[in-house]
Amino acid sequence: MNREWSDKNKIAQSKLKKLSFHEGINEFIELREMLMQEMLLWRQIVSLDDYSAIPFINSEGYHSKTIAYSIWHIIRIEDIVVNSLIRRKKEVLFENNFDQKIGADIITTGNELEKQEIAEFSKKLNIDVLYEYAMTVMASTDEWLKVLHYEDSKKTFGNDDKKRISKLGVVSTAENAVWLIDYWCNKDVSGLIKMPLSRHWIMHIEAANRIKDKLGYS
Repeated sequence: MNREWSDKNKIAQSKLKKLSFHEGINEFIELREMLMQEMLLWRQIVSLDDYSAIPFINSEGYHSKTIAYSIWHIIRIEDIVVNSLIRRKKEVLFENNFDQKIGADIITTGNELEKQEIAEFSKKLNIDVLYEYAMTVMASTDEWLKVLHYEDSKKTFGNDDKKRISKLGVVSTAENAVWLIDYWCNKDVSGLIKMPLSRHWIMHIEAANRIKDKLGYS
């Protein structure tokens, strides 16, 4: 794991306590900005065709995906968790016609896709709009984080929340995807800030950097 990101994440997590909560949130926001800048760097150097390249197709791990998929997956999960699960509001994907303009033929996290399916899915995405969607979700989440209080971070979820998210159809019913609903709903808000709003970003961005390097952009 990138040492700078890892250290920043550890500091942020250690401060999610009552007396230092807002300091911790600020650390998370700064970390997320660093990670977004890394994704924006790809936009400057990676060709459009290589966003759907899958050089580690037969490998195990997050690097077996594509760069485009990595962005989609990070941001869809955040959009679902923050807006549908926690805030009970309309997801950013369905605002400003992002769901139509991106070109995706799914509204899920993409966990159900495998190997060549990931490459074919990635080819359909409008990369410029995908980045616009990602930055809009991030900005929306960060604004919410800034007004969050420690007491709010202890909110928990139950079976009704699991059913509510399931009915939205934003998580596939496939075995390699449906587990996400239980995973999210078994955490409190503080736990969701730690994963997926920060560590999940780190994991997939590092994996996408491996893809980028393999493609000759190191």
